[in-house]
Amino acid sequence: MPSPVIAVVGRPNVGKSTLFNKLTGRRLAIVEDTPGVTRDRLYAQVEWLNRSFTIIDTGGIVLDDRDPLTVQVRLQAQLAMDEADAIIFVCDAAEGVTAADLELADALRGSPVPVYIAANKADSTKVMQTAVEFYSLGYPEVFPISSIHGHGVGDLLDVIAGALQDAEADEGDDDAARIAVIGRPNVGKSSLTNGILGEDRVIVSPIPGTTRDAIDTRLVRDGREIVMVDTAGIRRAGKIQGSVEYYTVLRAKTAIERCDVAVVVVDANEGLADGDKRVAGMAHEAGRACVIAVNKWDLVNEAIVNGRNPDRVKVLEFTEKIRDEMPFVQYAPIVFCSALHRFSVSQVVDVALECVDMHAMRVPTGELNRIIRHAVEDHPRLEHGKQLKVYYATMPRVKPPTVLMFVNDPDMVHFSYLRYLENRIRAAYRYEGTPLILRARRAESRQDAMRVTGTKDFGEDR
Repeated sequence: MPSPVIAVVGRPNVGKSTLFNKLTGRRLAIVEDTPGVTRDRLYAQVEWLNRSFTIIDTGGIVLDDRDPLTVQVRLQAQLAMDEADAIIFVCDAAEGVTAADLELADALRGSPVPVYIAANKADSTKVMQTAVEFYSLGYPEVFPISSIHGHGVGDLLDVIAGALQDAEADEGDDDAARIAVIGRPNVGKSSLTNGILGEDRVIVSPIPGTTRDAIDTRLVRDGREIVMVDTAGIRRAGKIQGSVEYYTVLRAKTAIERCDVAVVVVDANEGLADGDKRVAGMAHEAGRACVIAVNKWDLVNEAIVNGRNPDRVKVLEFTEKIRDEMPFVQYAPIVFCSALHRFSVSQVVDVALECVDMHAMRVPTGELNRIIRHAVEDHPRLEHGKQLKVYYATMPRVKPPTVLMFVNDPDMVHFSYLRYLENRIRAAYRYEGTPLILRARRAESRQDAMRVTGTKDFGEDR
């Protein structure tokens, strides 16, 4: 799962950027007394209570201003709020509640994520006491803070971190497999989703851009609960037209990060396009399991329309093209289907569920060390007369499966050697449909490696 996102919003000149800088510990945002200095969104990572958060600084929001630049700032802030898991609504405690605060409070009231009032500039006891008037905005908690001095900021983060942790725990209780159907516009994502669901749950149109948000639909298949996520078409950044489409692409990217497996839909009639490679690359970079669904196969091979088996030669040719042009997802299974004729639609789901299981499969530590030890013995890594030694290996996490190796010299672990070790692990454990991440870390000895990981011997599973 991606780190939770916290958006800092408010009217101009209430100290949002000062708070942003205090949270990040760096002067990333320009701070001046002049309203409107911050225009675009700024992103930064923040550590609090051993948790990582993404903080977004936004421009001041003025809802009734029609100035073109002010409108763009407001749209940028809206995008940040749509992306956020929590919102810090910053007000000026010294100035008190204003009409602009009331208007913005009303606009935030429909937010599906929690909103926290930060009454900023509470630099004196008197101002802190008057901050209670911000309860009139209708939110359950108000935090008097001083962004400059840091007073009250820790208390605010404590509450937000606790609330987000509880929300993640609730989300973690959901064992449903999340399948995101992704691809560039007009490749048949919604049609494929409807074919899987067995009924028309999503609007289907030949006009690109019909789907404007990620849509979740639950179903049960052979006793297993599944969440199908149909997403908007993903274009190259330079092709995105307007803020609405920017928002829909952003939601599609978020859907990728939150899914277990991404079904990358390709239009067989148009052939493999650069956009398909870009979308598959997004799933790969996010560490998601991946299935490539070649849709509209009926337009390439009419045999399936008449109930006959597809042309094997055409299947092999298209498969070879995908493997040649998208080597970064060699692990992804390919399914040829037709959403229109319901051909192999169920197979897409079956393969996706297998990939979900592979995505969460952990190799026992003892077995992992035996595989890597034998691989190193069969093909030693030598550089300038020095031999690579792998003292210990463990799989500290899955989704995606991640192998951490303790070695004498991490610089010797070349990319090609990592690929070799990955292939050896995949030969023993299929891991179809999921990326397999290998990382190397320095250790002085086997005892040092086991001390770091807290294990006693190679056979102990962790």
